[in-house]
Order: sequence, then C-alpha cells, then structure tokens
Amino acid sequence: MLVGDGDGFVACACGQRHWGLFGAAGLLLTDPRRGVLLQHRAGWTHQGGSWALPGGAVQFDETSAQAAARETEEETAVPGEAFRVLAQRADDHGTWRYTTVLATLAASAGAVEPRVTNAESMALRWVAPADVDGYPLHAGFAAAWPDLRAQLDRELVLIVGTGQDGMGRDAVGRERLDGLARVGVRASDIGLDGLPGAEHWTWWPRVELTADPGAAELAASVRALRAQRPRDHLVLVSADPVEDADAVLDPARLRRLLENYP
Repeated sequence: MLVGDGDGFVACACGQRHWGLFGAAGLLLTDPRRGVLLQHRAGWTHQGGSWALPGGAVQFDETSAQAAARETEEETAVPGEAFRVLAQRADDHGTWRYTTVLATLAASAGAVEPRVTNAESMALRWVAPADVDGYPLHAGFAAAWPDLRAQLDRELVLIVGTGQDGMGRDAVGRERLDGLARVGVRASDIGLDGLPGAEHWTWWPRVELTADPGAAELAASVRALRAQRPRDHLVLVSADPVEDADAVLDPARLRRLLENYP
C-alpha cells in the first residue's frame, strides 16, 4: 500500500471514524459480459472479509474520479485507460465523503483480467449484478448498492444542436461541451432533477450533435437514440419539449452552465 497525504482517519460527525483525510472513493467497474468487479477485503482492513469495491483515500490534489482510478490500478492492475467513467454518487457526511465512481470497460480494452496486486485484497471477482446481494458486503457498499445498481451501465446523453442557435455550431461551443464531458456535471444542473437522489449524482455526458431539424425529425432522432440504449438518460437541449427525452434543457441554461462550469 502506498502512503499518501490523504491517508488517515477522520472522526466524522456521524459518530464513526472513516478512512481518508480528504474523503475516499471506490470504482464500480462494469463489464457487460462479466458483471461488476468486487474486491474481497483482507482480514486486517476495515470490515475485513467483506466484499466491496477497489478504492481508498482521496489525495489532496485529486478528484474523486482520479482517486478511484489510481486506487483501482494499484489494487487490481486495471489501468485507467481501460475504462470510461460514466457517473459518480457521493455520500456526503459534511465532515467526510465517500464517492462511488461508476465506469464501464472500454471496447478497446479487450479482455482485461484484474489481479490481486497488494495485501488489501484476498480476491477479485466479476459478479453478476443479480448475485451481488448474496455476498457478505461491506456495510457502506450494501447500503448504497440499490441506488448504484439502478444506474449501472447507464449513460447521460446530451443532445445538442449545431444550427444557428446551437451550442455545437462552432469550435468554441464544441470545445466547451467537450470540457463538460471531461469534468462531469451535476444531475441537478443538467435537467435531471427528477432522478432519485439527484443531489448525490454527477454525470460525464456523451454529447450527440444534431443538425437542428424540424420538430418531427428531432423527435425521430430522440426515439432512435432511445431504441439503441433504452436505459440511458437522454437530455435534449431545446426550447420545446420532446417525447422520449428524460429532460429538456433550455439552450440559455446550457450556455450559462458552459460559461460558469469549472
């Protein structure tokens, strides 16, 4: 185990001691063929013998997603370039926070084979989501699992126009959209206020550019995307509602978001 500036326990306002001076993060990695990657925690660790996610303390200069990726590579030998981050869920206690980062193996990663690389794990195993509840889970992971399972392998797709008033019409707009896709966006900021527990969620959107066709053509495009990935969250940037979209984001709101978002 590498020692970092975030390693240490925090006396939390909830009455418990938690690992990670700047919080902690874990990676919920999905392989569509094999399930989710679980870690059998070594006996000497907190709640040793339970099953949970690869992860650990966030360092001072890291985001939660960066910490989850680093810890996962340290503990499983799965490199960050082998997966794509989709979303994260934060359990914030005020004085401490645990963030679960949801990711899926990239198609280009091939047959990635995780392996135990340090003393924090007894085993690593791909587990079908339906079978996860049958394992003796770490208490924190067990409490979060129902919410996490509901969002497994789901993307946020941001449908943006490239016409005269569309944010994707020029290089500057597209660069800002790419930036949003790199850093993530809070669910409440992107129109997914109705998502259960929306205040806990951040998404890394996949941007789909459209040529701003008429209303009928736009609705057909949304239906086509829905047919391809029926569980994804489709957010349409438009001044008018469109059936089959999970949310419609006013273009002016997106402009403000892109101007002010880090």
